[in-house]
Amino acid sequence: MGKTSKDKRDLYYRRAKEDGYRARSAYKLLQLDQQFHLLNNITRVVDLCAAPGSWSQVLSHKLGSNPDARIVAVDLQPMTPIDHVTTLQADITHPKTLQQIMDCFNDDDGGNGDDEGLADFVCSDGAPDVTGMHDLDEYVQHQLVWAAFQLTTCILKPGGSFVAKIFRGKDIDLMYKQLSKFFTKVYCAKPRSSRGTSLEAFIVCLGYKPIPNWTPKLDVNQSTDEFFEGAGIKHNDDVFDNKEDDERLVVEFVACGDVNDIDSDATYSLDSDFVTLDPVQRPTAPPYKKALEMKRDGKLTRR
Repeated sequence: MGKTSKDKRDLYYRRAKEDGYRARSAYKLLQLDQQFHLLNNITRVVDLCAAPGSWSQVLSHKLGSNPDARIVAVDLQPMTPIDHVTTLQADITHPKTLQQIMDCFNDDDGGNGDDEGLADFVCSDGAPDVTGMHDLDEYVQHQLVWAAFQLTTCILKPGGSFVAKIFRGKDIDLMYKQLSKFFTKVYCAKPRSSRGTSLEAFIVCLGYKPIPNWTPKLDVNQSTDEFFEGAGIKHNDDVFDNKEDDERLVVEFVACGDVNDIDSDATYSLDSDFVTLDPVQRPTAPPYKKALEMKRDGKLTRR
């Protein structure tokens, strides 16, 4: 979590510190679960693009008491360990990552069913560094969602659920249509803890139904478009030229969270006895780490 003036006056930011969460985004998953009951009766979960780990913390709190639960968090950045969570520093598009996740699920697994070793729930709260150019940000986020879903098709069991952050734009209804081919229900959800001024929302996909006669298989030499070609899905630039009505889908928009809860867009005056709270978990490998080391060693001085 940042430490700007606005952050200090954001009560979700402060509440996260008081509750021991690494980021305010933890409440987004909590509110999504409150609406859709995503974490009921599940034992295997994969948290993609997981750093710094607030969603993994929620999963740990919800499922950690179950000795059969397996929670795997994956991110390119290193993560400080979380109880009951296996963390993998890996690329979600690489076949080796898929095998690592499967190994975590199959470790000491005594099940014999056809779907044993597959995930009940896959989630991704990942996002690129935004530029402020909405069309570009939407496109890059779109690609990140498809990369996450590419792995999901390889590891999610029939009937499972998938949740990912999206940026709503003029062509998001294309994604709704494409994902609806894989799930019985698709929703666009906006948790109350997500700022209303942000394009951010979450696509909630329930009831996974694998495409008949299509076996997803990760290949480092294969693009995402080529991966989904066998499933009859196109999400490259050509699809944006197709204006047929059946290529687009309007899904139900669901607002999550108590309407009487904190307003995520409001800022609040600081009391005179305001005390700054330390971060729950400092960044493990921040991009400015080298600059801090140079400053500490006296090598970063004004000239």
